Amino acid sequence: MIGKHYYGEAYGIDPELLSDEERLRRIVMRAAELANMHLVEVNSWKFKGGDKEGVSVIALVLESHIAVHTWPTYRYATIDVYTCGEQSDPLTAFRYIISQLKPKRYTINYSDRSYKYPK
Repeated sequence: MIGKHYYGEAYGIDPELLSDEERLRRIVMRAAELANMHLVEVNSWKFKGGDKEGVSVIALVLESHIAVHTWPTYRYATIDVYTCGEQSDPLTAFRYIISQLKPKRYTINYSDRSYKYPK
């Protein structure tokens, strides 16, 4: 089993974008499409209340998931894209999300989560 996991943080994003639940949903759905993932379901939630305000979007894909969590007060978001299988490309999804959020700065991390059978 091939497991590819890209995740990171994005800083200095327009707070209006980080509060726009519908736009964030569209970004995540398009990221899944571009990365050759098979979308099963998308859920999102908008939270209100001071520094806890934000949006969470979770896409369940046949290959695993995409998650975006935002904190408009801090102009900050986290992005998590994990897939299993050789046909999907989580890096493409991650890069697309970053291109749409247009952060001033971001981090990207990678974890190989492939199954390696012990000998």
